[in-house]
Amino acid sequence: QRRIWAPTAFVFLWQATPNPGTAMFYFTTNELGFTPEFLGRVALVRAVAALAGVALYNSYLKEVPLKKMFFWSAILGATLGLSQLLLVSGYNRELGISDQFFSLGDTVVLTVLGEVSFLPVLVLAARLCPEGVEATLFAALMSVFNAGGVASGALGAALTSALGVESDNFTNLFYLVLLCNLTSLVPLGALGWLDEADGPEGGEDGGGEGGTKGAVPALTDASAKNV
Repeated sequence: QRRIWAPTAFVFLWQATPNPGTAMFYFTTNELGFTPEFLGRVALVRAVAALAGVALYNSYLKEVPLKKMFFWSAILGATLGLSQLLLVSGYNRELGISDQFFSLGDTVVLTVLGEVSFLPVLVLAARLCPEGVEATLFAALMSVFNAGGVASGALGAALTSALGVESDNFTNLFYLVLLCNLTSLVPLGALGWLDEADGPEGGEDGGGEGGTKGAVPALTDASAKNV
């Protein structure tokens, strides 16, 4: 049914935009000298921020229509993701902000946004499930979501290679991050596909409790695509 495959295609496209995460990891460790201890602190901060994102969505955003949530998540994700250009260019140091402090703050903001943009995907997936095949279809939709994550990593790797970014050559990393953030806006052209999910409980009435919406690995990697 179109009302199932069209939103499913949107979910794949939403997750499949290129991700510069691997290149940024090597940049922070090889170029900026972030130690394993500091990266552990970043992981801890990311976990706490993810919980904060869940609380924010549950408290204030679960009634927001899905299309509006996806639209503003993409806009904010692309805009805030560009903040990493400050880290890549070193401009944050000119502003008096150390690399470590900037990285921690950036992680908090982007992780919260990542959780807020991930939860509507679960809401959408739950709404699409017809009675009697809920578990099977939900699992299939999450598989599509994860397949989008694999495609995201592959596209990010292809862009990284095409721009000549390597573990010891970050000359074009600025352009890699810029391209990845701009392509995260591509799914906005497919927002109309979400209309196909409209049903008695779906549509523009709300984004949360009308349907019941890392299993999915690495929840914060959904934000990383905008990082």
